[in-house]
Amino acid sequence: MKTATIRQVRNDFGTVLSWVQQGEEVTVLKRKTPVARICPARPEAPVKVIMPDFAARAKTTFGKKKTHLSETVLEERRGSRC
Repeated sequence: MKTATIRQVRNDFGTVLSWVQQGEEVTVLKRKTPVARICPARPEAPVKVIMPDFAARAKTTFGKKKTHLSETVLEERRGSRC
């Protein structure tokens, strides 16, 4: 683990950043006291989004009376207008 003073981070951030990019962890010191730690970023796992099956949900809710969900939505919208 490497250390850098606040002055070094402010004036020569490129060098400190290159240490971090190489996998080093850098402790930032203020008057010889550790105040921060700069660590390399962890690779994020890809997020898998699973969409619900709206057609199956509509079939369970409304049964077989409507085959197209869009027709059901339009009918509900027409019915709610005063």
